[in-house]
Amino acid sequence: MRILLAALAALACAASAWAQSPLARYEGADRQERLVSAAKKEGTLTLYTSFAEKDIPTLVPPFEKKYGIKVKIWRSGTVNVLQRTVSEAAAKRYDVDAIHMSAPEMEALHREKLLQSVVSPFYRNLIAGAVPAHREWAATLLSVWVQAYNTRAVKKDELPKTFNDLLDPRWKGKLGIEAEDQDWFATVVLAMGEAQGLKFFRDLVERNGVSVRQGHSLLNNLVISGEIPLALTVYNYMPESAKQKGAPEDWIALQPLAARSNGVGVALHAPHPAAALLFHDFMLSDAQELLVSMNYVPTSANTASPFKNMRIKLVDPVEMLDQRDKWTRAFQSTFVRR
Repeated sequence: MRILLAALAALACAASAWAQSPLARYEGADRQERLVSAAKKEGTLTLYTSFAEKDIPTLVPPFEKKYGIKVKIWRSGTVNVLQRTVSEAAAKRYDVDAIHMSAPEMEALHREKLLQSVVSPFYRNLIAGAVPAHREWAATLLSVWVQAYNTRAVKKDELPKTFNDLLDPRWKGKLGIEAEDQDWFATVVLAMGEAQGLKFFRDLVERNGVSVRQGHSLLNNLVISGEIPLALTVYNYMPESAKQKGAPEDWIALQPLAARSNGVGVALHAPHPAAALLFHDFMLSDAQELLVSMNYVPTSANTASPFKNMRIKLVDPVEMLDQRDKWTRAFQSTFVRR
């Protein structure tokens, strides 16, 4: 990530300044009316996203049907979305209107000066921390890391109530973690207090061991099979979906509870800025219920969530941009190399 940004930064900064859409920061009572009218005249928008392909049919057609606006989609992994957005802007090729991907990469686009600052009436409904001070992107959903367990291998009265409970010898050889969850690791360690958090996880690995597996889907499947009785880092929707299908799996949420957000932003050079702004607002309003239907965690405080009364610590996108190498090394030395 750091190498990619460094390589592209000079090119991105060479792009000339671009006038923001007047509607992006318009707060008049007729904002929605103006926005819809302008967006319908544009008639289309291009979205670059890292959304899973299976989820797009649930999210995009309702927007198209409601507003009569066609959405052209290019999807790929987060790094590819970031790279394409930055490199096209450097080449003064302005195709993309809206971008949706993980928060650290959205923050990277802010640093590259490729997003519009937006004032949206829907921001007031979002959870704390969902909108950075510059307002160039807003979090739409949370990927919450929970602890998944096999209900045949672990009884409810044996479940840990705190992370410290995992130091009990009963968990020796029963724990697993995903191989690239340094974002989770950094967030939890910092919430515990850096020195104390690092010591805790080193002690945990030393005493009880933690099996490292590549991929959250694989880790979740190993919990279902019973090979790993309890996984430390599985996205909440995975065990919940498996549980609903009758798998012997459930989950708990130990504090500090960490989550990574995905965000939506409007490209500074958007050829269809009104349509992009309308989609931006849609993702923060109507789409919140659609996300819940797919077991995602919404950022709207007015939308039902299994974590509504829990404290969630969001991954700090600035910390992960600036200190990713540090936390990757710390994660590797704690879990992988041991």
